[in-house]
Amino acid sequence: MLPGPLPLAPEAVVFDCDGLLVDTESCWSVVESAVFAEHGYPFGPEQKALVVGRTVEAAAEVMAEYFGRPGAGPHLAAELLSRVRAELARGAAALPGAAELVRACRAAGPVAVASNSPRELVDAALESAGLAQYFEHSFAADEVPSPKPAPDLYLAACEALGAAPEACVAFEDSATGARAARAAGLFVAVVPSLPGTALPHDWLGAALDGPGLLRWARGLPRRGTPR
Repeated sequence: MLPGPLPLAPEAVVFDCDGLLVDTESCWSVVESAVFAEHGYPFGPEQKALVVGRTVEAAAEVMAEYFGRPGAGPHLAAELLSRVRAELARGAAALPGAAELVRACRAAGPVAVASNSPRELVDAALESAGLAQYFEHSFAADEVPSPKPAPDLYLAACEALGAAPEACVAFEDSATGARAARAAGLFVAVVPSLPGTALPHDWLGAALDGPGLLRWARGLPRRGTPR
């Protein structure tokens, strides 16, 4: 299951947010399922795979093409954003092991979030899950020239943390995010949000609360970063 060990002393660790740290994919799936149904289409794993990890705008363009509605992307993006905002307002929980992993990594060195969601959704997700307090640095899709799968988000995070990308670990759950992290030069650790999905990776795990992963994080050499 693990193609290689995680680095023993990374300079920094950068986390994706949706579907990796916070259970926002359930919020997205509720909205996506409703939109697909309204256009007369079923929504299952195949359809979810088309949109997972993408920006709101990119997901909307994929949906417009799938629905045979060229040019409808901007309208669908606005609809998705409005509906997901409402779902997030009901609350989103941290995924099992997320808080423990982030705390352990932060105790050893700098951490950041690099998310393909817009700033308002990143902040809402981290606050709802009780994780915002652990991150002094977070980067959203609407704050870089090109979001994932481009490397910009990860490069911005590494620069802010004063770390060389090749000496950092990225945790991702989607192919879009994993490609972005790899393009930026980070070590790519993946915990797929869609089980059975083949993602580019240097390390593969089933969940953030796996005992081996938490042992790795708790065993990282301390660099003096406050808890």
